Amino acid sequence: MPPKSIITICLLVLLTISCQNAENEKLTNPLIIKHIPIYQSRQEYCAWPDMVRAANGDLLISFCLTEEHLSPNGKVALMRSPDNGNTWEGPFTIFDSPLDDRDQGMTVLNDGRILLHVWSYFHTKEKYETIFKGSYRDSVLARWIDFVSQPDYRNADSLEGAWCSISSDNGKSWSKPFPGKDTIHGGIQLPDGTILVATYREQKNSIGVFKADSSAQHWEQVALVESPKPDSVRFGEPHILQLPSGRIIMIIRATAVPYNDQSPRCNMWETYSDDNGQTWATPFFTPLWGFPPHLLLLSDGRVLCTYGYRRQPFGQRACLSSDGITWHKADEIILRDDAFNSDLGYPASVELEPGLILSIYYQPDTADGRQELKPPDPGRSKPDIWGTIWRVPAGR
Repeated sequence: MPPKSIITICLLVLLTISCQNAENEKLTNPLIIKHIPIYQSRQEYCAWPDMVRAANGDLLISFCLTEEHLSPNGKVALMRSPDNGNTWEGPFTIFDSPLDDRDQGMTVLNDGRILLHVWSYFHTKEKYETIFKGSYRDSVLARWIDFVSQPDYRNADSLEGAWCSISSDNGKSWSKPFPGKDTIHGGIQLPDGTILVATYREQKNSIGVFKADSSAQHWEQVALVESPKPDSVRFGEPHILQLPSGRIIMIIRATAVPYNDQSPRCNMWETYSDDNGQTWATPFFTPLWGFPPHLLLLSDGRVLCTYGYRRQPFGQRACLSSDGITWHKADEIILRDDAFNSDLGYPASVELEPGLILSIYYQPDTADGRQELKPPDPGRSKPDIWGTIWRVPAGR
């Protein structure tokens, strides 16, 4: 029998190896550098963010700040980083009508102006008493019903719809809102000055492609992209990107009919246009499961798509394509897989420096176990705005 000292040493070695393996298992992907909290507030519901780089180099994040997912009093807030994501200022309120303002996105124009897109919802007592009944505790619904029954709210029903606002000073001040088009991650501006956005709120199960001149005051529909399977898949929340070749690609969120955000039918679809958005290829199925998409052209020419993942393990994911058309499931990158529930997603990304990415999204703080969603626990840790800094793998 070996001496006790040898047995003790062997046990210590085995324990050290076990601890090292456990620590390695915590690292979901060696590409991940760190996760950073950008805005946290236990009592506020922070969701559906977008991010752009302003002409002066600042990073801007817009998001909805509200009480709950379906509450009637959302507003659009802005966070700013003047040092490439190291520190953040805000939030600053940049859009707050009497209604529920959300679904915001930003388009950076060629001259440096920033175009903000917002959708304002008008909620009704009837919806809270029928459609949303049971989705929240009765005491919460009663308070919201009282809110939407007030004269100031009811008299603002004409404000429901898509609005735009423009900043000419890198997001520090914004113009008076004017009618526009909504798009959750912004649109693009073509070399000739035409602004192009893809939207879905005013179309039934389809994506509308709209254009405007550089003033963004007058919008014209130029195309309609329809779901090839309308009885089982509903299209929504698209994002577009123009490639150096001039081709415009569009990736589209697919929602299962009837609604089920964990359905195998929630793979995203794609289409593209080679004539500045006038006509589009027949939408085709991608291997990317999740939603909604955000597209980014990297400095090495590849296209990055980031998206939320609302089935276990809950979190955020990304994928790279060499041409923006061909995607491989094997190339999928797990940014986060540690969320406590499915109330998350809507990532957007910027390239901090060649190959170094900041992806932002909304996700609850997993340190709090009170995460019941049916109905939501008002005392839970509500979703916050988070970021992940990571490196893209080498091209192939």
